[in-house]
Amino acid sequence: MTDASLHSPAQNRNRRTGATLLILAASMVGVAFAAVPLYQLFCQVTGYGGTTQVAADNPKGVIAREMKVRFDVNVERALPWKVTAAAPVTDQIGRVDSVNYIATNLSDKPVTGQAIFNVTPESAGVYFNKIECFCFTEQTLQPGETVEMPIVFFVDPDLDDNPELHTIREITLSYTFYASDNEGS
Repeated sequence: MTDASLHSPAQNRNRRTGATLLILAASMVGVAFAAVPLYQLFCQVTGYGGTTQVAADNPKGVIAREMKVRFDVNVERALPWKVTAAAPVTDQIGRVDSVNYIATNLSDKPVTGQAIFNVTPESAGVYFNKIECFCFTEQTLQPGETVEMPIVFFVDPDLDDNPELHTIREITLSYTFYASDNEGS
């Protein structure tokens, strides 16, 4: 028997199809693992879903147009914290402002939490820049401890160049606090 007779055209097609499906399955697993970091990168670059930007300062200056920034807070039930949002701020676009959320640990043990955020309207997220934010890291509060949680931010003056946002006079920065998997200190 010759080697050519061992592999019929149908067997060769089946092997190619099997190899193609194996490669496709492996590629899908790879894409699944990369999906979350790629989505986060996409949101940070585009501001999609109200994702804000991180900045060191405001190099673009201040413009005359004013914007009101409201602050909102939600705390998941598993986190025994009381969190009070900062008071609204109305200021010229481009001006760097600083506000504080106030958080209190209502439990009798150290609790670590984290905050996730978004901006509404979502299309304004790409123009909302944070210089400093408690949301960049986990926060551990000791039993009964109350802390100020600062946010230093500005609205990018390029917002004024976006015709879709000409009628926007208010942006809401919303945080949802949740319990971290870490136990606290």
